[in-house]
Amino acid sequence: MKKKVLFVCERNSARSQMAEAWLKHLAGDRFVVHSAGLEPGTLNPHAIAVMAEAGIDIAGNQTDSVFAFYKQGRLYDYVITVCSPEKANRCPVFPGITTRLHWDFPDPAGFSGTEEEILARTRNVRDTIRAKVAAFISNNRQ
Repeated sequence: MKKKVLFVCERNSARSQMAEAWLKHLAGDRFVVHSAGLEPGTLNPHAIAVMAEAGIDIAGNQTDSVFAFYKQGRLYDYVITVCSPEKANRCPVFPGITTRLHWDFPDPAGFSGTEEEILARTRNVRDTIRAKVAAFISNNRQ
């Protein structure tokens, strides 16, 4: 039986989208994966670009509300917040036996500088998320 994982960040526009995409790409045969935001926004174009560089297309993804998932009664084995600790504390507690994890990554929406500087910092977040997801997969061998 596949474990259910939900990644949550503030707007579901970059970090949680990248984490969802990496887990699906690396071990989608072993996990059911979703992502959502506290205040869903629009996809971050820099996140779309750097994921495309890695061969993963997230351009067509929608942003979803974590509170809508909660109200629908969805159950998850893992809820992983990928935003600041302050924002993570606003995430609802899902019913059932759920393991909550927190992975704090910088928000690409807050990056400034030239286009190349923003892309470079977003690539760093992408690669850090990939490494964290790979470690999560290793720790959840079935």
